[in-house]
Amino acid sequence: MSSTGVSPLGPPQEEPGLSASALDAESILRARPDEPSSGWRRALLRATGGMINPGPSAAEVRWRDLLHRIRRPLIQSHRIAVSSIKGGVGKTTVATLLGLVMAENRGDRVIVLDANPDAGTLADRLTGESSVTVRELLRDIDRIHSWTEVSRYTSLAGRLQVLASEQDPASSDAFNRDEYQQICALLDRFFNIIITDSGTGLVHSAMEGTLKLADSLIVVGAPTVDGAGRASKTLDWLLAHGHSTLASEAVVVLSCDRTSAEVDRDRIRKHFEARSRAVVEIPHDPHLATGGRVELAHLKPATRDAAYELAALMADRFTT
Repeated sequence: MSSTGVSPLGPPQEEPGLSASALDAESILRARPDEPSSGWRRALLRATGGMINPGPSAAEVRWRDLLHRIRRPLIQSHRIAVSSIKGGVGKTTVATLLGLVMAENRGDRVIVLDANPDAGTLADRLTGESSVTVRELLRDIDRIHSWTEVSRYTSLAGRLQVLASEQDPASSDAFNRDEYQQICALLDRFFNIIITDSGTGLVHSAMEGTLKLADSLIVVGAPTVDGAGRASKTLDWLLAHGHSTLASEAVVVLSCDRTSAEVDRDRIRKHFEARSRAVVEIPHDPHLATGGRVELAHLKPATRDAAYELAALMADRFTT
């Protein structure tokens, strides 16, 4: 020891466990048992003053897991394309459900874009407002520099922003690949998740742009001979035209509005499970069947569960 009282080996070394990092929440908070949030399990917990805790049910645990997956954070925008080469199988309904679930359960900005060249109905299903469309946004795109300016061209369904398609088919044919790319470049600056409800023609110029920019893909079909066949041909087309990764990582959604006991639904599901990342079945729902405005609160529980499962599957591929 020197005359100054300082060790010749230098200042004293901090003992393990004495740094500020040792006082994080995980280390100093006592673990609490997982509590149920509803139902008879919650009632029993309250009635016994917390003495009896049956814990959450398997259904509640699954629901919490879905929400956790859906809320996965993003540090850059993620573009999801919803497509099918057959019309009338529920493509717009799927884009609507996905957008509503994502927007309701995330803290960032979500927009759904109607890129259908044939007067799409996405805005009708969400807001009923289509007086301002993607055509006006394209016209003024060089003058848009802020979130406030972008929001003038969209309508709101809850927290979901909606960008309507041109409602005059004669004009909407001009919506091509280059213009779609301009729209996406703008939306990338202000939105975290961009969902595109594409048209039914895979060779259409705008669809080419959609697939080129897509980070994830949903292929919509139905458990019918024509609906399943066209969905499978969509995957064939993607593989043949340089989109093999997009196809293999796609989620196939089977819209079950039309069903028949003569159709082997299990075989159809297994076919798509072998060709894609996952398969989700959207059951028949009277609320969706009206063709009117969609509200999550009016869905049957099984339909709501399917919509949340789809959103969780898409969020599983978000990169942080």
